[in-house]
Amino acid sequence: MGEREGPLWRWPVLRQLRDGDIRGLGPTARSRRTEELVGRVARADRVVRSVCPFCAVGCGQLVYVRDGRVTQIEGDPDSPISRGRLCPKGAASEQLVNSPLRERRVRYRRPHGTRWESLPLEQAMDMIADRVLETRARTWEDRDAGGRPLNRTLGIASLGGATLDNEENYLIKKLFTALGVVQVENQARI
Repeated sequence: MGEREGPLWRWPVLRQLRDGDIRGLGPTARSRRTEELVGRVARADRVVRSVCPFCAVGCGQLVYVRDGRVTQIEGDPDSPISRGRLCPKGAASEQLVNSPLRERRVRYRRPHGTRWESLPLEQAMDMIADRVLETRARTWEDRDAGGRPLNRTLGIASLGGATLDNEENYLIKKLFTALGVVQVENQARI
């Protein structure tokens, strides 16, 4: 065994000195194992452009998909809003999609109930619509004490979340205004 080929020369620092790779960024930083590794984005079947769901900023995302499963989410450098950057929440949004703790059903706990139950989406939507219509009918105010028209309900309020964009908040405002709801706000403005 030559003087520069023994077990001592497999030590990375000595390899760096021997090969002139002082910073350890070249071949001395690689092993047989690292040569076999391939990044998650390199193995993707396709890349889908999307928008981050965490706030109303609308940062662009590149969603890498392999075998129908999201494998990585990164910032989209072509996005004029975020120019490839994501906040910590946006950068971790792959976990939102793939977490084993992600709830994929409508969960409902009845009044005074002690446990959650699963409901079909259609049933949950019908329950919400029924409650909005019942509350509106019960709390509707046609006129004030002086006979002036009010045409409103104070029994319903809406606070939109930060994940809604301006267009969605606009539509929500239009819907609730048409229903006579006065207290309509969204987190994007707060």
